[in-house]
Amino acid sequence: MIELVLVTFVDLFVLIFSPLLLLRVILSYFPRLHGSWFYGGLLNLTEPILAPVRRLLPQLPGVDLAPLATFFVLQGVQYLVHLLAGA
Repeated sequence: MIELVLVTFVDLFVLIFSPLLLLRVILSYFPRLHGSWFYGGLLNLTEPILAPVRRLLPQLPGVDLAPLATFFVLQGVQYLVHLLAGA
């Protein structure tokens, strides 16, 4: 029972967070939108997950690898949860 709840939670989180992450990356290329309420809300939703990942990665000038690394970590966590739950 707990395994099913955990699998469902992780699947739902990845299903919702991955498109938000992709949208943040795409909108980051449009500086005119950076002051909008939508972009600000998107930052508020994604930054709590990206900030710890960003601290672990090396700083490269002009390149933020945190969204890509976060995407792969989320996929890996989802795979591990499915594997451990036998789902």
